Amino acid sequence: MLSNIHIRKAVAADIPNLRALIDASVRGLQAEDYTPEQIEGALKTVFGVDSQLIADGTYFIAEAKLENAEVVAVGCGGWSKRKTLFGGDQWTERKDSLLDPRVDAAKIRSFFVHPEWPRRGIGSAILKTCEDAAKSAGFSRAEMGATLTGVKLFQVRGYVAQESIEISLENGALLPVIRMAKQL
Repeated sequence: MLSNIHIRKAVAADIPNLRALIDASVRGLQAEDYTPEQIEGALKTVFGVDSQLIADGTYFIAEAKLENAEVVAVGCGGWSKRKTLFGGDQWTERKDSLLDPRVDAAKIRSFFVHPEWPRRGIGSAILKTCEDAAKSAGFSRAEMGATLTGVKLFQVRGYVAQESIEISLENGALLPVIRMAKQL
């Protein structure tokens, strides 16, 4: 199923493609779980590229090679050794201090799949890449702020809901997300 998919570390030059992928994913896959007002507010306030993850080498992009040999971005996601649980560069409540892997959980961050590529194992493959990297860095636990759309994937992969969180968006809407955790 994933024979034509390659996962690699994202680099700064990928940011335009990542922005387009995130926008398409949110608009195309999250419409069943969030209102248009929540989607627009989230794209302006919290959903987006986190360049710190790219700089840390902990953000990944999944690319597919099409029959015409074109390579397209079909998914992205990462993990973090920093305290921020969610949010792109525009998120104002970032906490970039480092976690202690002996006591803190690695943060699984910013997962998006292109709406033309859902349910093909792309999110699971990126998640495994992130979990393996976090384990290699000494973390034994992981947590995330999962969108309502992402909860299903993460539950199947062993994550357990811990609490509901409502994020205040700049347009006045509230975005519900679920903090989830797992032993690695």
